[in-house]
Amino acid sequence: MQVEPLAIPEVKRITPPKFVDSRGFFSETWSAAGLKARGLDEHFVQDNHSLSTQKGTIRGLHCQVAPHVQGKLVRVIKGAIWDVAVDIRQGSPSFGKWVAAELSAENWAQLWIPGGFLHGFCTLLPDTEVIYKVTGNYSKECERAVRWNDPILALPWPLAPGEALLSDKDQSAPLFNPADQWFTYA
Repeated sequence: MQVEPLAIPEVKRITPPKFVDSRGFFSETWSAAGLKARGLDEHFVQDNHSLSTQKGTIRGLHCQVAPHVQGKLVRVIKGAIWDVAVDIRQGSPSFGKWVAAELSAENWAQLWIPGGFLHGFCTLLPDTEVIYKVTGNYSKECERAVRWNDPILALPWPLAPGEALLSDKDQSAPLFNPADQWFTYA
């Protein structure tokens, strides 16, 4: 299993091995022992699975605050996404900065996004399926969001203006300003 830190080193791109033969393939997509040996000792409590039927679907920017903070291990089993993590840990050297990676069924890469980061993605292909493990249980009271096109963050979403498909909740999410009080860098 290959683990590579991105420009914000707490966010990591993880690529599990994939063994292909004439029948198809086999891949161990997650291993507690394998990740622990590479410095990621996380306890996952839930798996989530989403299907986005249209290219240009944006989900995010989301996080959960204490006591139900969620780290996420994101992978694509069909299609492709542009996956982004935004550091919102007050006092962090990378506060307000973002990193992104393309995840696809083809490249088999995953993204580890620890607690203290906003997370979102944009589908690059229709009928994209995303599976992600989380380290905290879902809590409506702890759920937070920031508008996907916040001008302070200025994320370079990979779509033309007017093409974004959003839920009503994501479309009406607040701007970035309150996010600077949600997490503290330790």
